[in-house]
Amino acid sequence: MNPEFERAFEKDLNTLAQEITLCDETQLWEVLPGITNSIGNLAQHLVGNLNHFIGATLGDTGYVRNRSAEFEERSFNKEELIHQIQTTAAMVVKVIASLSPEQLKAVYPYETFGYPMSCEHKILKLSNHLGYHLGQINYLRRITSSQK
Repeated sequence: MNPEFERAFEKDLNTLAQEITLCDETQLWEVLPGITNSIGNLAQHLVGNLNHFIGATLGDTGYVRNRSAEFEERSFNKEELIHQIQTTAAMVVKVIASLSPEQLKAVYPYETFGYPMSCEHKILKLSNHLGYHLGQINYLRRITSSQK
């Protein structure tokens, strides 16, 4: 169990839900010139990423990821997306809380970066990935808000 990881994911996923709350439906799916993804698609991507790498892989949730749909489809409306983020936050906290120190030190089952790493290292990378896209979402929300 690592309460620091739990707190970090919970905080950032709550912030993600707040960012989505501040968007209207148009803003959520708008793709600005020179930008490849909308706020909604980035949020869907984060939900899929965490459900796959933490939920399915470490928590055996049975989640089946469709990564291409995260970027190509509008799978959820605003309220559904917020619910998916909240559900993902609860799952991440539950799975991480269930991991023993031995499980955290064990080698993560997949070499997603071409080299082996511990589960703890993979969780850290997933937290960094969440923070990276959360920053993009915040920036895109502020830019699209200022254009109205």
